[in-house]
Amino acid sequence: MQMYLAGDDGIATDWHFQHLAKYAVAGAGCVFTEVLPPEPRGRNTHWDLGIWDDAQIPALSRIAAFIEKTGAVPAAQIGHAGTKSARQRPFDGLQPLGDDDAARGEPPWQPAGPMSEANVEGYHPPHALSPSEIHQLVDDFGKGARRLAASGFRFLEVHAAHGYLIHSFYSPISNRRSDAYGGDRSGRMRFALEVAESVRANWSDEFPLSFRISSIDAVVGGWDLDDSLIFVRELKSHGVDIVDCSSRGVGAANSMARLEKEGKSLEEGYQVPYSEYLRREVPIPTIAVGLITRAEFAERVLQDGRADLIALGRELLYNPHWVLHAANALELETKWNDWPPSWNWWLERREKLGIKRAE
Repeated sequence: MQMYLAGDDGIATDWHFQHLAKYAVAGAGCVFTEVLPPEPRGRNTHWDLGIWDDAQIPALSRIAAFIEKTGAVPAAQIGHAGTKSARQRPFDGLQPLGDDDAARGEPPWQPAGPMSEANVEGYHPPHALSPSEIHQLVDDFGKGARRLAASGFRFLEVHAAHGYLIHSFYSPISNRRSDAYGGDRSGRMRFALEVAESVRANWSDEFPLSFRISSIDAVVGGWDLDDSLIFVRELKSHGVDIVDCSSRGVGAANSMARLEKEGKSLEEGYQVPYSEYLRREVPIPTIAVGLITRAEFAERVLQDGRADLIALGRELLYNPHWVLHAANALELETKWNDWPPSWNWWLERREKLGIKRAE
């Protein structure tokens, strides 16, 4: 989850340290950074973290080292906002940067994408990337992966979903190019597969590489699950170990914006079927995401073989101790063991005394 609290240098602050450290302390098995762009143009906002400069390594190294010290796996996401770049923070409006923003010291810049057309109505028209510029970006992704390895991360995920740059290349809704990076599905997947190759070449085989994809576009004429099946098979052959199965986002400000506009609601674990299908048919390990809030549901997804990992975002913002509470809810015999000793000493004794929390 992006915090939008860095500066133009893209360097992590004490806020980012405490934000990620608390999840590791509270029992998460793996803790991910927000998405880190490999070039400044790939930021959503002026306030995003980045991985385009060696100067960004020390602050990230501090975070990764602490997470690993707790026994959790330090993980990072790398990605590029593409045509969704140069916009306000969500709590400032999530609109394209304009004159008023420039007057406050947040000038717009031109986004980059497969086409020279904005994917979201009203957003800045992007620069259509040339083949040579695409090659440079592929190289930049590799350099970013190398910096993240140097920072001490042990799990890397490429964010290729939600209408961001990589997704905008493989979706037929946003890519109508006629060169080698467009046209049929094979051409539209080319950029993603080249990024996978570049990242894998700069990321140790000892550590896992995941790809976060939009399994479906959920719009007429868009990317569908059959496309994802072929895509994931190709990703696997290019060195990807795990697929993070999300969905939607092309043509909308974010992955849920269109649903909100249409007044539609979503069911618990609404994206789990994508994980289950790709896990079975490719086969490949998968991560299930999306409105997973109850421990019992998450455990059932794993026990039923519908996913190999469960990822939480918004729910952890709401309840940073979700993992520890899940152990209690599932009545595990070891439910207190994962709490820091300086916490569980007090809490276990309170429970033994039969003292209940005030509701």
